[in-house]
Amino acid sequence: MQFDDVILGRRSIRGYKPDPVPRELIEEIITLAMRAPSSMNSQPWNFYVITGEPLNRIRAGNTERMVAGVPQSREFRIGQPFAGAHRDRQVQVAKQLFSAMGIARDDKDKRQDWVLRGFRQFDAPVCIIVTYDRALDGSDDTPFDCGAVTNALVNAAWSRGLGAVINSQGIMQSPVVREHAGIADDQVIMKSIALGWPDHDFPANAVVSERKSVKDATVFVGFEE
Repeated sequence: MQFDDVILGRRSIRGYKPDPVPRELIEEIITLAMRAPSSMNSQPWNFYVITGEPLNRIRAGNTERMVAGVPQSREFRIGQPFAGAHRDRQVQVAKQLFSAMGIARDDKDKRQDWVLRGFRQFDAPVCIIVTYDRALDGSDDTPFDCGAVTNALVNAAWSRGLGAVINSQGIMQSPVVREHAGIADDQVIMKSIALGWPDHDFPANAVVSERKSVKDATVFVGFEE
């Protein structure tokens, strides 16, 4: 693919084929992603790539604890709920997804099933947990750098025919993730990425979220009118 094709064509994938993803291909994708820039070349990121039975145990433990009402325990700061235009965009993409999936506003069962899919990493065959070195906890540059490498990773995956979705649902219960992924104590769990071959028959995979215009997002200074 050309660079523009990757950037313009990529979308979040929430339905996957069960086919395994070769380890060699994942290594190739991570190698590309790690060309992402980082503050003073600090490269704070690390990756735990999980599949098979360990991933199934994470799915089960994550789901069971959330359904049982165990408070979420994400390790990276959450911040305040979205409001204003940010909340509007959050609601808009949810409406797009629910419409594609045929989930009515008052259908509690289907809405609950959709939430549980997130806790199960959307049943993807691979989950990548992005962590950073605990020695950098509190650094403002570190989450920026981890965002850069995560963006590069999902784009590299798309360029190889794979789909991905960046999410937090899969790491809501961090003790479960730590136990079954064997995450070292010197790492902070930041994000998770569901990864696999897209199921093109899954309706939500056709959803393309709207983007702000350049005019709305950009201020040009010092340019001639």
